[in-house]
This record gives sequence, C-alpha cells and structure tokens, in this order.
Amino acid sequence: MRRATTITALIAAAGLMTACGGSGDDGKTERAGKSTPTSSKPASDGQDKTYEVTFEVGGKGKSRVAYNLDTNHFEQITLPWKKSDQLTLSSTQRKVGTTVSVVPGPVMLSNGQLGVAPCSITVDGKKVAENPGGADGKHMCEYTLR
Repeated sequence: MRRATTITALIAAAGLMTACGGSGDDGKTERAGKSTPTSSKPASDGQDKTYEVTFEVGGKGKSRVAYNLDTNHFEQITLPWKKSDQLTLSSTQRKVGTTVSVVPGPVMLSNGQLGVAPCSITVDGKKVAENPGGADGKHMCEYTLR
C-alpha cells in the first residue's frame, strides 16, 4: 500500500510539472525602466534567416568587452566601440532562439568611481536592448533572436 501511494504521488507530481511548463513570460523584460521585446519575429517556417546584429559600448578610454554572437568573444577595446556582424539561423534555431549579448567592462564614471559602460544591441536597424551602465543595475545587454 505504501509503495502504491508513493508511485501515485510521483506520477501526480510529474503530471503537474508537465502541465505547468508555461513560464508566464509575455515576451517582454524590463531594461533600464523600458519594456523591451525579448525576441524578434520569426521568418516563414523552414527557411534560414540572416540578421544584422550591432553591439555598441559607450564611454571613454580603454576597457574590455565580452560578447556572444555565434561564439563567445573577449576583446580589449577603445571606447566608444561598435561591432556589427551577420548571424544566420536555421528554422530549428529560430524555434529555440539564440541569445546574443554584450557585457562591457569597467570605465571611469563622471564622479571618479568605476562603473560599467553603457551598451546597446541593434538587430536589422532596430534597437532591441539598451542599458545605461553606471554603478547600479544589470550590467549587460542581451536579446533572443527568433
């Protein structure tokens, strides 16, 4: 009897976990006080789609930047910095989504303290993610292509 109860409880838990798989995400995230869509519109099913992705990091002086486009990259840069490249996704990759991101390194702020440089991501000419940088908040820009 005890074994039957345990098995029934496990089956019920698995069913609940499967049924409750939705994240409740409405496709938007908060970024620096602005609501920004987290994914772009997919192309017709079964087709590859090429995106023009541009990363920008503001500020003055030298810093480091980490960015993810097709693979992870790390560079020592002179600010302001801008990097554009194309990324082609298959229909399968678009269904799952591919996250592109940029993480700026530290810069000297106007108050003399170190903080993170501002960043933005533009996809096909439309700004899709932006972060003002500074000492507070999320210190990166990210966006999911679909």
